[in-house]
Amino acid sequence: MSEPRDAAPLGAAPAATPVHVAIIMDGNGRWAKARGLPRVAGHRRGVDAVRAAIEAAGDHGVRYLTLFGFSSENWRRPADEVSDLMGLLRHYLRSELAELHANGVRLRVVGERERLPQDIVALVTNAEETTRANERLHLTVALSYGGRADILSAARRLAADVAAGRLPADAIGEAEFSARLWTAGIPDPDLLIRTSGERRISNFLLWQSAYTEFLFLDTLWPDFGKRDFAAAIADFQRRERRYGTSGG
Repeated sequence: MSEPRDAAPLGAAPAATPVHVAIIMDGNGRWAKARGLPRVAGHRRGVDAVRAAIEAAGDHGVRYLTLFGFSSENWRRPADEVSDLMGLLRHYLRSELAELHANGVRLRVVGERERLPQDIVALVTNAEETTRANERLHLTVALSYGGRADILSAARRLAADVAAGRLPADAIGEAEFSARLWTAGIPDPDLLIRTSGERRISNFLLWQSAYTEFLFLDTLWPDFGKRDFAAAIADFQRRERRYGTSGG
């Protein structure tokens, strides 16, 4: 099994099972609206899809799964919806931790966690510490996350290291930059899935997705299940990843 990497390998090769799958979980609100339900009902149903994706990742031998749970821009949503989302997050962290730990899942949260309520930060810290030694699946949840903010944070860290004399400016390369991202130590995603029919990545893993394969599905996130995950893996395995070394 491949270990975390900062750069794509050279040459073209048929795609095997992806080491790292990232998912933009989109469509909860539309799912609820189509059924005449409040938006929070879509978010609640979306938690079931999260469980299915985690189980499917483990079943298929995926080592890393990253879920876009709450973006930096989501703070601009109506206050009652943000409050509902934070409540669901609290519930998930309390109710799912024991099962995640029992199944060998390591949980990690990336993003501007200082913007999260303090009780949620404490729950996140506890979950990360509890599952730190687990190796079966590395689950990363992006909360209060934005790809540009991630890049800016890494640039500031590099600038501070250079200013303090810890790193010569001419020694900065991709590896040094990647090591200062919030996702440091996590391999770049091989496959990024977005549900709901949208065809954009919405400020998610911008640096990390340079050579990622993209799959955009019309399925709304609450309807995403294990069959959808298996179909996405099969689609990925039919692709030939060239990494810019040859033309189509």
